[in-house]
Amino acid sequence: MGMRKKDRYDTADFDEDQFEPGSHRRVLKNLLHITSKREMDRLEGREQVRALEELAAAYDKDHRFTGADVCRIHKIWLGRIYSWAGHYRQVNVRKGEVAFAAAAHIPKLLVEFEQGPLARHTPCRPAEVEHLAAALAEVHVELVLIHPFREGNGRVARILAVLMGLQAGLPALYFDKFSGQKREEYFAAVRAGLDRNYGPMEKLFSVVIERTLQIHGE
Repeated sequence: MGMRKKDRYDTADFDEDQFEPGSHRRVLKNLLHITSKREMDRLEGREQVRALEELAAAYDKDHRFTGADVCRIHKIWLGRIYSWAGHYRQVNVRKGEVAFAAAAHIPKLLVEFEQGPLARHTPCRPAEVEHLAAALAEVHVELVLIHPFREGNGRVARILAVLMGLQAGLPALYFDKFSGQKREEYFAAVRAGLDRNYGPMEKLFSVVIERTLQIHGE
């Protein structure tokens, strides 16, 4: 990963987020004052389903996604729960050995994301599975590595992948292969993206697409 990891994201100090009082540092401060992680997980899940239905109706097959759309996705999903939904994070974060983009660099990186992967791959057109997997993988990895929000980045990236898949004529993607035993494989695929190696994530998206088509009998 070498110098590119440092040069590209230039992460430095890592500040702590604010947690909801009484949550034992397990739930971020929220508008509903929820302190149970289980309750918050359920609510975020329900809101994600609602948001996906709303977003699928809002974007047609010819829409070219933008950085503003990424913020809109986050806002529509989590706007009833967090005051900062749809806004770039102001704290630096990392997960294990992966240091995500420094907060100060997020606006610039989202512009690059819009002009690069989003411009190349949206609107997402019908294609062979391997071509769709390659497009979805690049967009997904780059968005997750920027990690623009305090919470929900992976799920926003999955929502965007579903919307791109719908543009390409796929059913709503089924992401069971991104969880369970595949979770470590997924994080390894994200880490590979630090060197713009999207191959591991392409393999996962190929499985996701094939699994989705199988479920829908296509």
